[in-house]
Amino acid sequence: MTFTVRGFAALDTQSDLVPFSFERREPLAQDVEIEILYCGVCHSDLHTAKNDWGGTVYPAVPGHEIVGRVTRVGKNVSKFQVGDLAAVGCLVDSCRNCSSCQQDLEQYCLNGFTGTYNDPDKHLANQRTYGGYSEKVVVDEHFVLKVPSHLDLAATAPLLCAGITTWSPLRHWNVGSGSKVAVVGLGGLGHMAIKLAKGLGAEVTLFSRSPNKSQDALDLGADHVVISTDKQQMQAVKGEFDLIIDTVPYVHDINPYVATLNISGTLVLVGYLGPLDPFLNTVPMILGRKSVAGSVIGGIAETQEMLDFCGKHNIVSDIELIKMQDINTAYQRMLKSDVKYRFVIDMASLKNG
Repeated sequence: MTFTVRGFAALDTQSDLVPFSFERREPLAQDVEIEILYCGVCHSDLHTAKNDWGGTVYPAVPGHEIVGRVTRVGKNVSKFQVGDLAAVGCLVDSCRNCSSCQQDLEQYCLNGFTGTYNDPDKHLANQRTYGGYSEKVVVDEHFVLKVPSHLDLAATAPLLCAGITTWSPLRHWNVGSGSKVAVVGLGGLGHMAIKLAKGLGAEVTLFSRSPNKSQDALDLGADHVVISTDKQQMQAVKGEFDLIIDTVPYVHDINPYVATLNISGTLVLVGYLGPLDPFLNTVPMILGRKSVAGSVIGGIAETQEMLDFCGKHNIVSDIELIKMQDINTAYQRMLKSDVKYRFVIDMASLKNG
């Protein structure tokens, strides 16, 4: 059994997103139905809409930074009741049996997790999952998260991707009081990395190519700003950092940043998928026991931990609220980095057509 919901979808690689109606499953015994109040806009949405990574199946309804209110629950649901605030992030299912899933690392499911959009739907034959640019979503309660009710709900939405993408490496590499953390790039991911690292007690530095971003970084909580194109400034922080979170979403030279790692330090890539160019020089890695690593989102338990931490410390994203009908303009602005720092869609606007 299914029911019809409205949303916005990409129909091909070239066209604008347009209004689109599609079918959701009726809630099963373990399902939670959520009326979507707000949905963040992620670069992954744009990449999927334009098939930049390949594999997009059209029509595609993006959106994996979802905050809403529970409207129905299945008979076996125990964690949520009708009326509760709830959130859904980047994944809505996994095999739940592999070693990764058993460690609450569903994002590394050895059999592949089910993404919130554009993945095969396990419950509806020959259909794909559809995301949060829509009225409602139906998700197994295991993959639904509780939202601290006192937080700004619109500004909470980007925590479901930008927040957890930066929180996960901060936690994995045990960042806390006394840690020295650097962030490469001040965008949707970078601004959250600064806020969360600072919340954990770290001394935080922003690497930026743009001097005009210095004050913004300091306002967000950074202790220092280093202009990465200034050789003297880069030399001054050689061997300085325990962890560098690199949020840059395109190919770039990471060798200058590796030089700023302390002994046993790690640079973790969270924004770029693909081969490095120029090549990674292993000499400073070998001579300083330095590492270059990667990280992607987080598991459900870790995401809930992050939301609870943000609730305790009143941490949310800096956002610009838009109407659903303005999504194509928002995509154009995203390509120009013309947003501080995350677009969020007010899904009430969807009712206006």
